[in-house]
Amino acid sequence: MPADPLHRAGTAQRSTTSQPPSGSGASAIEVRRSARRRRTVSAYREGDRTVVLIPARMSEAEEQRWVNVMLDKLAAQESKRALGDAELTERARRLSDQYFDGRARPASVRWVTNQNTRWGSCTPSEGSIRLSHRLQGMPEYVVDYVLLHELAHLLVPGHGPRFWELLEAYPRTERARGYLEGVVAAERLPHVPGARGESPAE
Repeated sequence: MPADPLHRAGTAQRSTTSQPPSGSGASAIEVRRSARRRRTVSAYREGDRTVVLIPARMSEAEEQRWVNVMLDKLAAQESKRALGDAELTERARRLSDQYFDGRARPASVRWVTNQNTRWGSCTPSEGSIRLSHRLQGMPEYVVDYVLLHELAHLLVPGHGPRFWELLEAYPRTERARGYLEGVVAAERLPHVPGARGESPAE
Protein backbone atom coordinates (compact mmCIF):
# COMPACT_ATOMS: atom_id res chain seq x y z
CA MET A 1 0.00 0.00 0.00
CA PRO A 2 1.23 3.54 -0.62
CA ALA A 3 2.65 5.54 2.25
CA ASP A 4 0.27 7.96 3.96
CA PRO A 5 0.72 11.48 2.52
CA LEU A 6 0.42 13.11 5.94
CA HIS A 7 3.26 10.97 7.22
CA ARG A 8 5.41 11.80 4.24
CA ALA A 9 4.85 15.49 4.89
CA GLY A 10 6.36 15.08 8.36
CA THR A 11 3.21 15.40 10.48
CA ALA A 12 3.98 15.28 14.20
CA GLN A 13 3.42 11.77 15.46
CA ARG A 14 4.56 9.13 17.92
CA SER A 15 5.96 5.82 16.73
CA THR A 16 6.31 2.44 18.45
CA THR A 17 7.79 -0.77 17.09
CA SER A 18 6.95 -4.32 18.15
CA GLN A 19 7.30 -7.88 16.99
CA PRO A 20 4.35 -9.13 14.90
CA PRO A 21 2.07 -12.08 15.70
CA SER A 22 3.43 -15.42 14.57
CA GLY A 23 3.02 -15.97 10.85
CA SER A 24 2.26 -12.36 9.89
CA GLY A 25 5.02 -12.32 7.28
CA ALA A 26 6.85 -9.25 8.60
CA SER A 27 9.78 -9.02 11.03
CA ALA A 28 8.42 -5.99 12.89
CA ILE A 29 5.37 -3.76 13.19
CA GLU A 30 5.76 0.00 13.54
CA VAL A 31 2.73 1.91 14.78
CA ARG A 32 2.78 5.62 13.99
CA ARG A 33 0.31 7.87 15.79
CA SER A 34 -0.71 11.16 14.21
CA ALA A 35 -2.62 14.03 15.85
CA ARG A 36 -3.91 15.09 12.40
CA ARG A 37 -5.28 11.63 11.61
CA ARG A 38 -8.85 11.63 12.92
CA ARG A 39 -10.86 8.61 11.82
CA THR A 40 -8.84 6.42 9.49
CA VAL A 41 -6.31 3.64 9.93
CA SER A 42 -3.98 2.56 7.14
CA ALA A 43 -1.06 0.19 6.72
CA TYR A 44 1.66 -0.65 4.23
CA ARG A 45 4.84 -2.71 3.95
CA GLU A 46 8.19 -0.93 4.22
CA GLY A 47 10.88 -3.49 3.48
CA ASP A 48 10.50 -6.24 6.07
CA ARG A 49 8.55 -3.91 8.35
CA THR A 50 4.78 -3.29 8.50
CA VAL A 51 3.82 0.31 9.21
CA VAL A 52 0.37 0.98 10.70
CA LEU A 53 -0.87 4.59 10.84
CA ILE A 54 -3.49 5.40 13.49
CA PRO A 55 -5.08 8.46 15.15
CA ALA A 56 -3.15 9.70 18.20
CA ARG A 57 -6.27 9.49 20.40
CA MET A 58 -6.54 5.69 20.20
CA SER A 59 -6.17 3.63 23.36
CA GLU A 60 -3.64 0.79 23.52
CA ALA A 61 -6.46 -1.76 23.26
CA GLU A 62 -7.84 -0.05 20.15
CA GLU A 63 -4.34 0.12 18.70
CA GLN A 64 -3.82 -3.63 19.13
CA ARG A 65 -7.20 -4.43 17.62
CA TRP A 66 -6.57 -2.25 14.56
CA VAL A 67 -3.04 -3.60 14.10
CA ASN A 68 -4.55 -7.11 13.85
CA VAL A 69 -7.27 -5.91 11.46
CA MET A 70 -4.78 -4.21 9.15
CA LEU A 71 -2.35 -7.14 9.21
CA ASP A 72 -5.20 -9.36 8.08
CA LYS A 73 -6.17 -6.94 5.32
CA LEU A 74 -2.60 -6.75 4.04
CA ALA A 75 -2.23 -10.53 4.13
CA ALA A 76 -5.48 -10.95 2.21
CA GLN A 77 -4.39 -8.50 -0.48
CA GLU A 78 -1.01 -10.20 -0.80
CA SER A 79 -2.57 -13.63 -1.28
CA LYS A 80 -5.08 -12.65 -3.97
CA ARG A 81 -3.72 -15.28 -6.32
CA ALA A 82 -5.97 -18.23 -5.65
CA LEU A 83 -4.45 -21.66 -5.27
CA GLY A 84 -5.46 -24.11 -7.96
CA ASP A 85 -7.21 -27.34 -6.98
CA ALA A 86 -3.99 -29.35 -7.28
CA GLU A 87 -2.12 -26.89 -5.05
CA LEU A 88 -5.01 -26.91 -2.61
CA THR A 89 -4.89 -30.71 -2.40
CA GLU A 90 -1.14 -30.64 -1.78
CA ARG A 91 -1.57 -27.98 0.87
CA ALA A 92 -4.21 -30.08 2.63
CA ARG A 93 -1.85 -33.06 2.66
CA ARG A 94 0.96 -30.98 4.14
CA LEU A 95 -1.37 -29.69 6.86
CA SER A 96 -2.49 -33.25 7.63
CA ASP A 97 1.15 -34.32 7.94
CA GLN A 98 1.95 -31.39 10.21
CA TYR A 99 -1.05 -31.46 12.54
CA PHE A 100 -2.71 -34.88 12.20
CA ASP A 101 0.33 -37.11 11.65
CA GLY A 102 -0.81 -37.64 8.06
CA ARG A 103 -3.90 -39.61 9.12
CA ALA A 104 -6.35 -37.48 7.09
CA ARG A 105 -5.70 -38.20 3.40
CA PRO A 106 -8.20 -36.46 1.12
CA ALA A 107 -8.75 -37.93 -2.32
CA SER A 108 -9.56 -34.49 -3.69
CA VAL A 109 -9.73 -30.87 -2.56
CA ARG A 110 -11.31 -28.24 -4.78
CA TRP A 111 -12.87 -24.80 -4.88
CA VAL A 112 -16.62 -24.57 -5.48
CA THR A 113 -18.88 -21.61 -6.17
CA ASN A 114 -22.15 -23.06 -4.85
CA GLN A 115 -21.34 -22.78 -1.12
CA ASN A 116 -22.50 -19.41 0.08
CA THR A 117 -23.71 -20.39 3.54
CA ARG A 118 -20.72 -22.48 4.61
CA TRP A 119 -16.95 -22.12 4.24
CA GLY A 120 -16.20 -25.74 3.50
CA SER A 121 -17.66 -29.23 3.37
CA CYS A 122 -16.47 -32.79 3.01
CA THR A 123 -17.79 -36.22 2.10
CA PRO A 124 -15.83 -38.71 4.25
CA SER A 125 -16.98 -41.74 2.24
CA GLU A 126 -15.40 -40.24 -0.88
CA GLY A 127 -12.52 -38.45 0.83
CA SER A 128 -13.51 -35.24 -0.95
CA ILE A 129 -13.23 -31.72 0.45
CA ARG A 130 -14.77 -28.60 -1.05
CA LEU A 131 -13.94 -25.01 -0.09
CA SER A 132 -16.11 -21.99 -0.83
CA HIS A 133 -14.63 -19.61 -3.40
CA ARG A 134 -15.38 -16.83 -0.89
CA LEU A 135 -12.23 -17.89 0.99
CA GLN A 136 -10.05 -16.91 -1.96
CA GLY A 137 -8.03 -13.84 -1.04
CA MET A 138 -8.46 -14.33 2.72
CA PRO A 139 -5.31 -14.66 4.87
CA GLU A 140 -3.52 -18.00 4.51
CA TYR A 141 -4.06 -18.95 8.16
CA VAL A 142 -7.84 -18.69 7.63
CA VAL A 143 -7.76 -20.96 4.56
CA ASP A 144 -5.54 -23.37 6.48
CA TYR A 145 -8.00 -23.45 9.37
CA VAL A 146 -10.93 -24.30 7.07
CA LEU A 147 -8.83 -27.01 5.39
CA LEU A 148 -7.93 -28.47 8.79
CA HIS A 149 -11.57 -28.30 9.88
CA GLU A 150 -12.61 -30.41 6.90
CA LEU A 151 -9.61 -32.72 7.26
CA ALA A 152 -10.66 -33.35 10.86
CA HIS A 153 -14.07 -34.45 9.59
CA LEU A 154 -12.36 -37.18 7.58
CA LEU A 155 -11.25 -38.55 10.95
CA VAL A 156 -14.12 -37.61 13.26
CA PRO A 157 -17.75 -37.03 12.19
CA GLY A 158 -19.70 -34.26 13.88
CA HIS A 159 -18.40 -31.54 16.19
CA GLY A 160 -17.93 -33.42 19.45
CA PRO A 161 -15.04 -33.10 21.92
CA ARG A 162 -12.73 -35.38 19.88
CA PHE A 163 -13.20 -33.18 16.83
CA TRP A 164 -12.23 -29.98 18.68
CA GLU A 165 -9.29 -31.73 20.34
CA LEU A 166 -7.89 -32.36 16.88
CA LEU A 167 -8.18 -28.69 15.93
CA GLU A 168 -6.48 -27.59 19.14
CA ALA A 169 -3.22 -28.66 17.48
CA TYR A 170 -3.51 -25.68 15.11
CA PRO A 171 -2.36 -22.58 17.06
CA ARG A 172 -4.42 -20.10 15.04
CA THR A 173 -7.80 -21.80 15.35
CA GLU A 174 -9.37 -19.12 17.57
CA ARG A 175 -8.01 -16.24 15.51
CA ALA A 176 -9.24 -17.80 12.27
CA ARG A 177 -12.68 -18.43 13.74
CA GLY A 178 -12.78 -14.81 14.91
CA TYR A 179 -11.82 -13.60 11.43
CA LEU A 180 -14.59 -15.61 9.78
CA GLU A 181 -17.12 -14.46 12.37
CA GLY A 182 -16.06 -10.89 11.61
CA VAL A 183 -16.62 -11.45 7.90
CA VAL A 184 -20.12 -12.77 8.55
CA ALA A 185 -20.90 -9.83 10.85
CA ALA A 186 -19.54 -7.30 8.34
CA GLU A 187 -21.73 -8.71 5.57
CA ARG A 188 -24.77 -7.77 7.65
CA LEU A 189 -23.67 -4.14 7.99
CA PRO A 190 -24.04 -1.33 5.43
CA HIS A 191 -20.88 -0.63 3.47
CA VAL A 192 -18.81 2.27 4.83
CA PRO A 193 -16.81 3.87 2.01
CA GLY A 194 -13.23 4.88 2.70
CA ALA A 195 -10.09 5.85 0.90
CA ARG A 196 -8.12 3.08 -0.78
CA GLY A 197 -5.84 1.35 1.70
CA GLU A 198 -7.62 2.90 4.64
CA SER A 199 -10.20 1.66 7.14
CA PRO A 200 -12.44 4.00 9.14
CA ALA A 201 -11.64 3.91 12.83
CA GLU A 202 -14.43 3.94 15.37
